[in-house]
Amino acid sequence: MPEPKKFFIGIDANVRPLAKISEKIWRRTEKGGAPNALFVQATAEELPEELSGVASEVRIQFPWGSLLRSVAIADELVLKNLRCLCRSKARLEVIVGIDPKRDKSELQRLGVPDLSVEYVKHELLGAYEAHGFRVIEWAKKLRRSRGRVLIYLHAEAT
Repeated sequence: MPEPKKFFIGIDANVRPLAKISEKIWRRTEKGGAPNALFVQATAEELPEELSGVASEVRIQFPWGSLLRSVAIADELVLKNLRCLCRSKARLEVIVGIDPKRDKSELQRLGVPDLSVEYVKHELLGAYEAHGFRVIEWAKKLRRSRGRVLIYLHAEAT
């Protein structure tokens, strides 16, 4: 559903998907255009300083590669950068979905730990809070279905 009063910034380290979607935003709105959107090629480790304090909401949905690793281990640099993006009281939403069996070799390569309830509760939440995010809701949707693990984290920038 279009939200014309909001401005959206999509960030991805991979330029290929950004190029295709960037072309679409210039279409007329009735044909799927989005004049209130901008796409930036960047990594979470090296976000443009021009984006500091601009976000009222940050969503990380089903990350992969280094971003998955960063949110799963609460990487200090990435959490600092995410907090830097945020205005005070900005919403942070992280949704991770993995299949521990299918994704085993990639998770090992990335150094992603077992994302158990205990790990989230005793390791992850404190790290997010130490880096400027008050956790509001977490792991209520942590579940295993058909081998997949889904973790939901909702926090607010302090």
